Amino acid sequence: MNEYPYDPSVITPKVYGDRRPVEGEVVALLHITFERRGLRLIQARSRALPLNEIHELMITDEEAAGPGGAADRVSAIAFFEVKLGGVAVVGDEASIGGRVLGELAGFDLTHMPNHMNVLVRAESLEPPSLKVGDHIIFAPR
Repeated sequence: MNEYPYDPSVITPKVYGDRRPVEGEVVALLHITFERRGLRLIQARSRALPLNEIHELMITDEEAAGPGGAADRVSAIAFFEVKLGGVAVVGDEASIGGRVLGELAGFDLTHMPNHMNVLVRAESLEPPSLKVGDHIIFAPR
């Protein structure tokens, strides 16, 4: 059976109407960078992020990282708890503590059902200054 009941290429940013931002709070910091992570991003461009779930936040500087693709250069920077659930979509702006982190690049399900890896395309692999309790937002552009 096919993983998706439709052709994922028909799901473009224009299919998403108005939606509220997804908000969360950093609950744990991570300090690890990979040059050959082999992260496999799922083809889906959106994921529901329900209230109280905890997910891993990762950044990459790879321009080509996107749905159905991969990323090797990755820094794992934090775990966050969803405080205001919603739908996050590839291309959303990710910010932490009021500072833009980058653009949502995709999702990896390697560790599900424990947590999902949420990948953000950033300027560099250098992690931003973070602390537990920082506010994270994924907002439509």
